[in-house]
Amino acid sequence: MTGFLPVDALDTPRFCGLPTFMRLPQAQAGDSLDAAIIGLPSDSGAPYRTGARFGPGAIRAMSVMLRPINPYRDHINVFERLRIADAGDASVVPGYLEESLQRLEASLSSLVDQGVVPISLGGDHSVSLPAIRAVAKRHGPVSLVHFDAHSDTWRSYFAGKQYSAGTPFRRAAEEKGLDPSSSIQIGMRGSLFRADDVSQSVELGFEVLTTDETLAMGPAETAQRIAERVGDRPVYITFDLDFVDPSNAPGVQTPEAGGPTSREALALLRAMKPMNIVGCDVVEANPLYDGPGQITALLGATVALELLGLLAVGREAVSKG
Repeated sequence: MTGFLPVDALDTPRFCGLPTFMRLPQAQAGDSLDAAIIGLPSDSGAPYRTGARFGPGAIRAMSVMLRPINPYRDHINVFERLRIADAGDASVVPGYLEESLQRLEASLSSLVDQGVVPISLGGDHSVSLPAIRAVAKRHGPVSLVHFDAHSDTWRSYFAGKQYSAGTPFRRAAEEKGLDPSSSIQIGMRGSLFRADDVSQSVELGFEVLTTDETLAMGPAETAQRIAERVGDRPVYITFDLDFVDPSNAPGVQTPEAGGPTSREALALLRAMKPMNIVGCDVVEANPLYDGPGQITALLGATVALELLGLLAVGREAVSKG
């Protein structure tokens, strides 16, 4: 594992070196990896704010603040459990969403086809669709664990267009890339376009927990609900940073007041039980709206590291099971 460890910040200052996630090595052809960080820098599906194309770079920049030991999961060093590298960014066609989705799927498939779990940094939420397509080709329909203030299951957006940041999970369900009957959405809140903005997910077969329900249950009970819903099926986790209240995460595409704090969101991730993760993403970081302290980008990096920890313990649980 020596070749896949981050640069030691006690030896080389954090401001030195190429801006990979946590200063991991860059992925090379022929590397035998368990997981790879990949940027999906597309915001062509954004219905309002643009700027999430710069999200992967912002998250990588703040990831240098993180350290490898996870004290919330038995003090594991995820980089000693898994071979992880940074695969750079996928290519896109700015302003042309469907063409960008095709390019993103091709880049993600090149990893998945080698047995690598993609840990994607977005990008608006439309980038989850090509990621689900890529993992479903290898694993079959996946269970979705979706943290978000919004359902993203609208039928269409603007003049009947089928693809946007508001439609990826309806399209993925229609394409049989995910199984709504074993999927769950957590954190729905706020005002609506129409009365069925949340119930449309239930009609598709998703279980839905609102922010109020999630906070009332607390991390342990919510994590148990997630575990019961997905079981031992292949799981794709998507974390939209607007799940978190904009007081803690201002730099997002679509801020929604009244959400969990960053502490509450991380407590929920740390309470989640091992599962069979085949892909993850952290999306909707928009550094154009972040503060000078880049707290949203730091949160995005922290969420990605927590997902890597969950992947590591899940791999061990599956191998023992």
